[in-house]
Amino acid sequence: MRIDLPLATTTWDQAEHEALQEVIRSGRFTMGERVAKYEKEFAAYFGSKYCVMCSSGSTANLLMVAAMFFRKNNALRPGDEVIVPSVSWSTTYYPLAQYGLKLKFVDIDQSTLNFDLNELSKAITPQTRLIMAVNLLGNPNDFYQITKIIAGRNITLIEDNCESMGATLDGRQCGTFGVMGTFSSFFSHHISTMEGGCIVTDDEELYHILLCIRAHGWTRNLPKLNHVTGVKSDDEFEESFKFVLPGYNVRPLEMEGAVGSEQLKKLNQIVEVRRANAEVFQEVFAKRDYVSIQREVGNSSWFGFSFIVRGDLDRRNVIRYLTEIGVESRPIVTGNFAKNPVLKWFNHEVQGDLPNANLIDTKGFFIGNHHYDLSDKLKMLGDAMDRFFVKGMP
Repeated sequence: MRIDLPLATTTWDQAEHEALQEVIRSGRFTMGERVAKYEKEFAAYFGSKYCVMCSSGSTANLLMVAAMFFRKNNALRPGDEVIVPSVSWSTTYYPLAQYGLKLKFVDIDQSTLNFDLNELSKAITPQTRLIMAVNLLGNPNDFYQITKIIAGRNITLIEDNCESMGATLDGRQCGTFGVMGTFSSFFSHHISTMEGGCIVTDDEELYHILLCIRAHGWTRNLPKLNHVTGVKSDDEFEESFKFVLPGYNVRPLEMEGAVGSEQLKKLNQIVEVRRANAEVFQEVFAKRDYVSIQREVGNSSWFGFSFIVRGDLDRRNVIRYLTEIGVESRPIVTGNFAKNPVLKWFNHEVQGDLPNANLIDTKGFFIGNHHYDLSDKLKMLGDAMDRFFVKGMP
């Protein structure tokens, strides 16, 4: 019996193809009016004042972290402490390390896969200046508790929401609880612009900094009155190559902006179907005692469906079986990131033994969720896993 459940499938149809053709006919491929249009639509959808699109979710994290160093008041400095979850993608961590921050790795909750809030609370010191919250596999953090934990302290909250577009907590979009939040529109994510990412914020100064460092650190893309230089000259020639911040070139393409506008129209429906699939997933697997599944906080947008194998069964045998029946799987993000050799290049500290991250590292995996009905496939998967775990037969 084959189930044929891939990790990712396209969400495009003729609308996206026509959007690409319109860009081709225009002859304008570099960042322009289509990107600007998508940024306005994206900010409005998520209830933010400002949005900056860039080349990927990874570079969105880079710009978000960099911007914290260039604001006029309460700017970060190398050596400041940032608390991070021990399970996330590599580019959650890299910008923090590249800007000289001290990373403190904290364990995750075994059921939500997000911060263990008790460990987070214990990890905070007088040196803690930043918390990078990651909403894992579509699932919101408990931002009300996090806000209580940091209340009265000089600690800024930012969000890596790259896996959780469309997730909400009491009706508020994830990615908007921190002073900035990042999103990814890579192929395997909720919507796809081929490559692409966005940062949202309500802080005008941070918005202007992001505009500047996204493109070379020059003033060209800043408004006349701005928080970086004050007042720009009206002489466009003078301002064309004026560099004021150490920036990057992580601009998106017009094709990505045009496709993004079409994809954003579909996001409500995409999340609705993913959540409907999740209801079936929970019904099928919640009572099967050979695995545990992710506990939802708020309204998850269900990037994928995670499993933790219980008992002594070797996860490799489970993955081998799933592969044989056509079900693609991956580790739960990176597993325990703190085990990776790259940490020798980090200024870092590990809070405790990270038992839950280690469990996920050795026993966890996830499978794909999609924008179309998976009810039958998920029920078939439940039967197939019963045969494997309970009856010991393929």
